[in-house]
Amino acid sequence: MPRPNPAQLLYGSATVICSTLAMLLLSQARSVVWTAVIAVTALALGLLVALTAPSAHAKLRRRAAVGRTTTPSPAQPALHGRPDAVTAQHASTATAAPATPATPATPAGMGARR
Repeated sequence: MPRPNPAQLLYGSATVICSTLAMLLLSQARSVVWTAVIAVTALALGLLVALTAPSAHAKLRRRAAVGRTTTPSPAQPALHGRPDAVTAQHASTATAAPATPATPATPAGMGARR
């Protein structure tokens, strides 16, 4: 099992402390048995939170990477819902000498997300 990172330790510790205090205050447990049950439950909940914290962050990172748009290369022009403009651009570049564009192929309002 890999070592936990600082964020995992923080999330797990905060969960254990907050859940223990909340359960003790809400249940008003006065016996040692119920206090031990609450402590074990809080530790299990903190462990669960600490182990699932990185997977939630990784999912968000993957979603952001999938949602990003990239600037197309000159060999692959961007469609942007205008197939007629792409066809005309492709036809004109086939007869002319190939040149590298000085500006990105995306319009100013449709830049890549960062």
